[in-house]
Amino acid sequence: KKPSLINDLKGRKVVGVRRRGKMLLINFERNLSLLIHLKMTGQLLFYPREEPLDKHTHFILSFKDENNELRFRDVRKFGFISCIRNLDISCADELKNLGPEPLEIDFPLFKKLFQGRKARLKSLLLNQNFIAGIGNIYADEILFQAKLHPLTPGSHLGDDDLKRLLKAMRDVLRKAIIHKGSSIRSFTNAEGKRGQFQNYHQVYGRESQSCFICGEKIKRLRLGGRSSSFCPRCQKEKNCECSN
Repeated sequence: KKPSLINDLKGRKVVGVRRRGKMLLINFERNLSLLIHLKMTGQLLFYPREEPLDKHTHFILSFKDENNELRFRDVRKFGFISCIRNLDISCADELKNLGPEPLEIDFPLFKKLFQGRKARLKSLLLNQNFIAGIGNIYADEILFQAKLHPLTPGSHLGDDDLKRLLKAMRDVLRKAIIHKGSSIRSFTNAEGKRGQFQNYHQVYGRESQSCFICGEKIKRLRLGGRSSSFCPRCQKEKNCECSN
């Protein structure tokens, strides 16, 4: 997107890297930033310059006086890169409607988010305009730790439920960060190293296996085109119409 701005990156220094929701932002001097979304199969990887390009490489950042370059690979081509001026960041289409960050939100705001929300918990956690940055794996793991059924309407949660959910959200995400994410398929860090949090999954990807807590078989249901894994004993139905 915006190729003229991308061309303007030539000769500028990287001055920072941060994240907003699922978007990565690489900040350059003189008020330019790259917005990168990896989507399902995107990867940012460092390669030696002499390494041949493969057919799935779509963007390259080369650095002065460095033997390595940063390449954006994406087999399924769902990911994207935009270049914007920093003054436009808050208004960028990719960022302007994002909800609060899950590791920054406090309880009063968290509680307010759920007031009057009839949508199911799993759908709410995946809604980037509701809370930014949570994907399918972590939504399942968060709901399991909070002992909440994925089909429970958001408005049906009491204060104790919400406090458990907020704590679970923080705990699961922080642990996932410590273990460098979940490498189920293609995910690696920029150095090509796989994450290890998949070794700590309690429910995701464990359909028909025994729950580590109670021994009940993990079940899976479909909601809004996405699968949800849960323990029917640990995550009891709470005022929800559940069909397994």
